[in-house]
Amino acid sequence: MSNESRLSPRRGAAPAAELRRVLGLRDCVLLVVGGIIGSGIFLTPSAVARQISGAGPFLLVWLAGGLLSFFGAMTFAELGAAFPRAGGIYVFLQEAYGPLPAFLYGWCVFFVILTGSIATLASAFSIYLSSLIPLGTILQKLLPLAVILVLTLVNCLGVRLGATVQNLFGVIKIGSLLAIVTVLVTSSRGSLGHFSHASGTGPALSVGALGVAMIAVLWTYDGWHLLTYAAGEVRNPRRNITLGLLIGMLLVIVLYMLVNAAFIYMVPLPEMAGSSRIAGEAVTRALGPRGGAWVAGIILVSIVGALNGNILSGPRVFYAMAREGLFFRRVAYLHPKFLVPTVSILATGLWAAVLTLVGSFERLFSYVMFISWIFFALGAGAVFVLRHKRPLLDRPYRVKGYPWVPAVFIAVALAFVINALINSFGNSIWGLLVLAAGLPAFLFWNRKREAPVGAEETRK
Repeated sequence: MSNESRLSPRRGAAPAAELRRVLGLRDCVLLVVGGIIGSGIFLTPSAVARQISGAGPFLLVWLAGGLLSFFGAMTFAELGAAFPRAGGIYVFLQEAYGPLPAFLYGWCVFFVILTGSIATLASAFSIYLSSLIPLGTILQKLLPLAVILVLTLVNCLGVRLGATVQNLFGVIKIGSLLAIVTVLVTSSRGSLGHFSHASGTGPALSVGALGVAMIAVLWTYDGWHLLTYAAGEVRNPRRNITLGLLIGMLLVIVLYMLVNAAFIYMVPLPEMAGSSRIAGEAVTRALGPRGGAWVAGIILVSIVGALNGNILSGPRVFYAMAREGLFFRRVAYLHPKFLVPTVSILATGLWAAVLTLVGSFERLFSYVMFISWIFFALGAGAVFVLRHKRPLLDRPYRVKGYPWVPAVFIAVALAFVINALINSFGNSIWGLLVLAAGLPAFLFWNRKREAPVGAEETRK
């Protein structure tokens, strides 16, 4: 049985509708780009400048973060091409380690990782819009919910519509970043001399400062894995998943390097380190007061695109879980006309809305980043496990630089997790409690489920 068709309905169930493979290479690339570019690139350069002294080391840190993320994309490209099914990392964990780690990942994706990301982005949308339009307390709470609702409904109307929206926002994001670069480097107020200015905050690359800066950079590059969630709807997945991950990641690295160089050209590092919103500061210097409003509008577009990417792809994880009896059965429902997991999409939007109402922006951010990197490490480790367990598995793409490329990515992921435990234990412990709460839930669903058709063949 092929890798693409091994996920089957529960035994005894009537033949069900299947996901439709309609996403091409362009959709894959723009899903990666749109999933990565949110608000981070407009904010985190200032945080990095506070830790790294000197333009060369500053740019080197951004390049290193991009390469590490590219290592992750290469690693997951091997797994995604080998298992092009809905669920992405959930599928990789199941194939490598069995149902328990996979379920715990899906559990955390639903309760923390995906929905927390959506809530965080929605909260950020309200914050940035309030910088353009005065919003009362009630509107600041209701507006994020409205954005989540609209994008949830859009993605319930078919993956093609959701992907079209994603493509539109992705193209706008790319064009906006290139426009920012053009405005800054052609401004008479910039100077190449800024590249020789140090921020004066300490050694150029001390170990502690490098670690803090790298966390900010890796957060800004996060989101490339979203494509793997939607692998069950990708045409020619053996080719398009691989190329989508690699091309999309490389495109973002180039964009981020250009943007950061343009920021330095306009704003020397010492001043960048003291700015809370570097993109607005840089463009305002080039264009005047209207520049800040223009950048705020670009950030709002970027946030909406990132939100749509999460809502488009993430619910496929819960759909895959439910198809195997490891989640609420109704979550496996596919709309007969639109052929998308509408119940899963609606449940995702509902829980993200709850988190938006009850959680703070900073706390949600801490939960999401800590838990997700645990599973990034496990997911990348699946490459090693599966090469040992299933050496004859058809692998249309093999990660270049094996074993060093996935090993380096795993080491960085583990370092990220350890740093979170040490420096943000209060938030981290809540994330671990969510993880632990998945254990009794797994026992409950695992006892109830019937073995899927073809399950024995799957695990041979």
